[in-house]
Amino acid sequence: MNIYVGNLTLETTEDNIRQAFEAFGQVLTVNIIRDKLTSQSRGFAFVGMPSETEAKAAISQLNGTELNGQTISAEEGRAKPRPPGLYSPRGDSRGRGRPREGRPGGFRGGRGGGSGRGGPRGGGRGGPRGGGSGGFRSDRGDRDSRPRY
Repeated sequence: MNIYVGNLTLETTEDNIRQAFEAFGQVLTVNIIRDKLTSQSRGFAFVGMPSETEAKAAISQLNGTELNGQTISAEEGRAKPRPPGLYSPRGDSRGRGRPREGRPGGFRGGRGGGSGRGGPRGGGRGGPRGGGSGGFRSDRGDRDSRPRY
């Protein structure tokens, strides 16, 4: 079970956290979250414990207690929500998600960008590649007659 531990001091080490949680059972991992640029602690960590009953006991006993002179919070870790569209099962194979309104063919297909202006790939009012109706694919004779979904 993954446990979120918050309100840590900057001096708190993984060993300090491990010692506090090992009083309740086996600790698999301790991960203090650090700033990417300075490598300084961001004040929270995650502790992995294999037994759910031991983890819940640790949470109930350690939440609100002091560690290195600071009152910590301990609670069950939650999964980080995924950003919308990046992992959409209905998106194209390049991970761009579902096409936005005004772009029937996804990122490259369709009629420009839906805004009425010709962009670098042609589009609405005619651009360097013919534009008008088919975007950059309009110059491919073998694909113009195929339906786009």
